[in-house]
Amino acid sequence: MGVLNVTPDSFSDGGLYLAPERAIQRGLELVRQGADWIDVGGESTRPGSQRISAEEELRRVLPVIRGLRRKLRSVPISTDTTKAEVAEQALRTGANILNDVSGLRFDPRLAEVARRYRAPLVLMHLRGRPETMQQKPFAQNIWRSLAEGLETSLRRALAAGVSRSQIILDPGLGFGKSRRQNYEILAGLARLQCFRLPILVGSSRKSFVQAIVAGESLEPSQVKRQAAFWPMQNSAPLAIADAAAVVAAILGGAHIVRVHDPEAVLTAVRVADAVLAANNPR
Repeated sequence: MGVLNVTPDSFSDGGLYLAPERAIQRGLELVRQGADWIDVGGESTRPGSQRISAEEELRRVLPVIRGLRRKLRSVPISTDTTKAEVAEQALRTGANILNDVSGLRFDPRLAEVARRYRAPLVLMHLRGRPETMQQKPFAQNIWRSLAEGLETSLRRALAAGVSRSQIILDPGLGFGKSRRQNYEILAGLARLQCFRLPILVGSSRKSFVQAIVAGESLEPSQVKRQAAFWPMQNSAPLAIADAAAVVAAILGGAHIVRVHDPEAVLTAVRVADAVLAANNPR
C-alpha cells in the first residue's frame, strides 16, 4: 500500500501533495515504484493532530481520487477516513477500499457504507484519539488491548452486515502504543493469525523506528516529542530501517505493508517473500 497524504500537517509528508495535481502525479509515481494500491488520506492522524470537517476532507481527497481513477483504471484506491460521509463520497468517486484508523469507534455508520458498496474495510486498533493517544498511561498488556479492541471492531462490522471476506485488520503501530509495545507487536505479529483475517501493518517512517535509528533504546530515558525524529524522514538510514521493519512484518504474517516509499523497500519485500516461499514445500 502506497501512502498518499493530501494534508498540510501529516507527520511525514504533510503539505507536499496538498495540491491535487501534485498528489495525482505522486500517486502515479507510487505505482511506478511498485505500490499495488494507493491509500489517499485527507485528515492527519499524527499524534496531537486536530479533527477537520467532512467538507474540508472531501475537498482535499475527491479531486485526487477522481484524477487517479482516470489514469489508474485497474489499481485499487483506498480512502483513509473515519467518517461515513467521506467514505461514501470517495467510493462514488472511484475509491475501492475503506481504511478506518478508528476501527469504527468514531463513526460506526462507516460499516454500513462498506456493506452497501461491498468494499473491503480495514479496521485498525487505536487507543484513545489522535489528539492524545501518545500521552501516558499506555495499556499494561498490549496483547489484551489489541485482542479486545480488534474483536470489538470486528463485531461492529459483522453486526452491520459486513462480510468477513471484506475485512482486513491493522494492529495500529504508533497509535496509542509505547515504543516497546510497537516492537512487541512486530515481534509477535503471528499471534494475530487467530483472527483468520488478512493483516495490514504500517510502520513506515514512524517515530518508534526513527528513534532506534537515532540511537535511542526501547525504553526512552525521558519523554520526547515524536516530532523530534521527523527531520530524518528521507534519510538513507531510515530507509534501511523501514525496510527492516517491513521484512519483520512480512515474516510475522502481514499480508499488506503500508509504506511511503515503495521503491526503497521493494527489494526487501521480495527477499521476505522468497524466504516465506522457501519455507513452504512444493
